[in-house]
Amino acid sequence: MPLLLAAGVARAQVGAQNNNQNNNQNQNQQNNQNQNQDQNNNQNNNQDNANANADALALDPANVQDASAATGLEGGAAEDGQAASETDAANFINFCTGKTLTNGLQVEAGSCNGIPMGDIPAAAQMVSAIFIEPQNQQDFAEFTEINFQVQIANLEAGTFTNPDNTYYAAPQTLNNGGVVIGHTHITVQDLLGEENPTDAPDAGTFAFFKGINDAGDGNGLLAAPFADGLPAGNYRACSMTSSSNHQPVLMPVAQRGAQDDCVRFTVGQGNANANGNANNNNNNNNQQAGQGQDAQAGQGQDAQAGQGQDAQAGQGQDAQAGQGQDAQAGQGQDAQAGQGQDAQAGQGQAAQAGQGQDAQAGQGQGAGRRGRGRFGRTKFAARDFVA
Repeated sequence: MPLLLAAGVARAQVGAQNNNQNNNQNQNQQNNQNQNQDQNNNQNNNQDNANANADALALDPANVQDASAATGLEGGAAEDGQAASETDAANFINFCTGKTLTNGLQVEAGSCNGIPMGDIPAAAQMVSAIFIEPQNQQDFAEFTEINFQVQIANLEAGTFTNPDNTYYAAPQTLNNGGVVIGHTHITVQDLLGEENPTDAPDAGTFAFFKGINDAGDGNGLLAAPFADGLPAGNYRACSMTSSSNHQPVLMPVAQRGAQDDCVRFTVGQGNANANGNANNNNNNNNQQAGQGQDAQAGQGQDAQAGQGQDAQAGQGQDAQAGQGQDAQAGQGQDAQAGQGQDAQAGQGQAAQAGQGQDAQAGQGQGAGRRGRGRFGRTKFAARDFVA
């Protein structure tokens, strides 16, 4: 091969090698720069995300409420007996530090919940409830259906979250009309045979419990039928109205009526039909049980509330206060303790405590364990319920 040709080939080979090396170097430098740029971008993104998360976990200064920094006793304006409030300039955002968190669960051992209370309605839109069924002192037959019904004002009912993992996990909210969004429950407790117990029942024990998860009739009437009914006894039924995440509803002022209602009723006390027949008894001269002229169950001549021959308040033939034929204190025809035809406690043929002429507690000829008072309401042997 000629020398000149060999030298040209050698120079070409060297040039190609140099070009390849330069290209590789340039490519590697560019790749390294790109990698560095990607790393920088990732670092910047991570930093931005970290900053965003940090901002989300920080209390916005615009949301700080100064009242949390005051005990309430400053300036000597407190009433006698008022306690000092706990204070925290950061609005207790770390109140649950070191404690068992609720974290959406129903923690039976107790827990700490740091979720804000939420939206609170105006005073003109506070929740209020009244029972429709049962009524106070109403009696039901054993193990027959009871349709618990409660009328609730200012509640957008029918909204409830999963109680297994969102319990107390979000604040109370209002709809566009300023009304609490939530639901209610019916809880029934056995009063252990007491008409007026003096010991509070165990909150962990109940005879019936039902969350009403629908919107009812759309006008505030909510129902929870209990087909199985209850055994004989004395009971208390209460509503428990909640926000969507099951916390008790929050109201704007302290001085107000209760947002829930309770009634007391009986089962299996032998008076299950009394409430339904009250008006008929009033219109049929209260002829009761056919046991005498003034007997119980509405079969005598002595009508209630001054409508019969033996009217109340001294207006009839058998007047009260010893002025009529059937005088007080067992001296007349209708004496006490079953010795006359009717009355209890010597109050005359037409009745006890001015509520009708039919004797109570088996002391007159037509007496029984439970009688009817005025307007057909059930009357109990001891004293009436007021709930």
